[in-house]
Amino acid sequence: MTTMTTQTTQVYSVFILATPEQIWEAITKPEFTERYFHGATIAVRDGRRFTTIGDLAWDEEVLEEDPPRRLVHRWVAGYSEELAAEEPSRVTWEIDPQDDGTTLLTVVHDQLEGAPKTAESVSGTGWMYVLSGLKTLLETGKPLAG
Repeated sequence: MTTMTTQTTQVYSVFILATPEQIWEAITKPEFTERYFHGATIAVRDGRRFTTIGDLAWDEEVLEEDPPRRLVHRWVAGYSEELAAEEPSRVTWEIDPQDDGTTLLTVVHDQLEGAPKTAESVSGTGWMYVLSGLKTLLETGKPLAG
């Protein structure tokens, strides 16, 4: 897994032994996301990305949807009142099948200029934990923790 972070653009890449379709389903269906995305149920539908964690719920605009290759959406850190008050940023999921049966998943979290606390919150282990959990779930059928 590779990582490159700055305050305004963060790029994470990981090879996953799964098809693009399996990864697409895992990033857009709540029955998958709740198992690796910090307990969040996330659903993509009707041009929105809906997220629920416990009693908290919020949604974000989907900017581009090209299943199973690319998903681009606004990011609002609705799990924190302080972070949610910042400007929305953007997350791009690039899903690229490889000749060896793996798929390269690249997540770019950018447009973080107006969201410095969000940038700090998700950098480093924030996105790495989510992507490690996604990889583990798809490759083993079991969540990373718990």
